[in-house]
Amino acid sequence: MAIDSFDSAVDGLLADAQASLQSVDSLETLEAFRIQFTGAKNGALKSLQKLLGAVPPEHKPAAGKRFNQARETIEQLLTEATEKVSKVSSGKPISSTGPLVDPTLPGLRPRIGVLHPITQTLEHLKEIMGRLGFNVTEGPEIEDEWHNFVALNIPEDHPARDPLDNFYLATAKTILPKSSTETQSSGNSSGGDIAARLLRSQTSTVQIRVMESTPLPLRIISLGRVYRPDAPDATHFPMFHQMEGLWVDKNVTMAQLKSVLRLFATSYLGGDVNVRFRPSFFPFTEPSVEVDYWWNGQWIEFGGAGMIDPNVFTAVGIDPEQWSGFAFGLGVERLCMRRFGITDIRDLYRSDVRFLRQFAS
Repeated sequence: MAIDSFDSAVDGLLADAQASLQSVDSLETLEAFRIQFTGAKNGALKSLQKLLGAVPPEHKPAAGKRFNQARETIEQLLTEATEKVSKVSSGKPISSTGPLVDPTLPGLRPRIGVLHPITQTLEHLKEIMGRLGFNVTEGPEIEDEWHNFVALNIPEDHPARDPLDNFYLATAKTILPKSSTETQSSGNSSGGDIAARLLRSQTSTVQIRVMESTPLPLRIISLGRVYRPDAPDATHFPMFHQMEGLWVDKNVTMAQLKSVLRLFATSYLGGDVNVRFRPSFFPFTEPSVEVDYWWNGQWIEFGGAGMIDPNVFTAVGIDPEQWSGFAFGLGVERLCMRRFGITDIRDLYRSDVRFLRQFAS
């Protein structure tokens, strides 16, 4: 869709809203106004957001700014309509969504500034996965080798453990828990109960910590920063964000994993997104897949996923004969870039206010 056509759609939406505001004179017409323009399924704003996905990448920042301005205008009109109905109602103030408002509650502090697009993305991902039944949890960014490698079934000679591919913290050591040292001494030739500390290279470490301490069954996501000494380019950065997902229960299947990832992709990227699954290998999942989505005429890596390897279950004291599960790790920056039409990951970390203001929510 051309940017001129999108601008015309925005102008038409705002004109319709202004005209509809004149007919709001009761709770019923107020609710009809709210559903018509802000409804979650078929509201005019939702339809306009779908058109935003068809705008060419070079015009997406400008189109996104216009969409945000239109949304703010509609919300202001909805507030005006609410106040209008309040004056003619029985004297009980109402909110834009229907329930009564308690006027004795303190007001909200005005927000100054703009949320970073990564922050907006993280909040949106939490909301989507919450609707799919996943609870949010967190884990430390400074990890030990047990949680970052050993318990994840990554052998000592695996390339992922190369000191040149990780940010090890010089001289920092930690005492491993007893259960961890017992497993490590049987599966890691280094032995002992002292482990080097490093900045975590993946959010998969949260899997181990959650399975060590949380009763089963469980369904969680964890979002946070990970660190790898990659040379910065358009799609790589030494610090980035991942969303880790974990589902452990009786009889969890690969079909459920694929369904969850497809539902997530269409919820975040839109119903027209194409997703594919490619066979792959990860030490901590078996079978494993790479997940890609189609963007700008090419397949872009979206993340990795798979069924939890029995060795990982054994490392944390879970019987793999009784329990099964899947895990996935998705790149947050790549999702953010796809949604906002950003082509260079480095733009997200240059702290250029002119760039960041385009994504005011």
